[in-house]
Amino acid sequence: MDNHGRGDGPRPAGGTAAPLHGAPPPPLPYEGVWRFTAPAVDASVPQARHAVRDLLLRQGVPASGDLVHGLLLIVSELVTNAVRHAAVLSPMLAVEVAVGAEWLRVSVEDGHPYRPTALETDHGRTGGRGLLLVREIAREAGGACDVEHTASGGKVIWAALPLTPAVQDS
Repeated sequence: MDNHGRGDGPRPAGGTAAPLHGAPPPPLPYEGVWRFTAPAVDASVPQARHAVRDLLLRQGVPASGDLVHGLLLIVSELVTNAVRHAAVLSPMLAVEVAVGAEWLRVSVEDGHPYRPTALETDHGRTGGRGLLLVREIAREAGGACDVEHTASGGKVIWAALPLTPAVQDS
């Protein structure tokens, strides 16, 4: 996988507090945006998962074990979907990890124009539940996920999760 380094990227709404005196607070040591590219082949699924896990560890992101496990499952599902469904039109895919003070976001971009939807559970099928799983993991953690078109005609599927545990209703 190629690492194209840090850069500016979209951030989930409400991810940082407003500055008190007009100057934004300095970024925390673990904040940043990293982007990896990989061929749309099966071997890229575990490579992407390991790259994201290693990045979180290397940057010292204060994520709980449960949050990291959920995020890595999301990475696996999104990269698998790009490999299985987009490779014919998109031989390369990109994985982006954006980390803010209170959230982290992972996205997978490919060049295929089809915009999938989270399918409802069909107990007769053995597959086709990846985006449903991604949506539920994000929702359970207090985060969100969505699919967006890119300017080049492809799509980005992303999930954003808070670094602090979601408040549970009693």
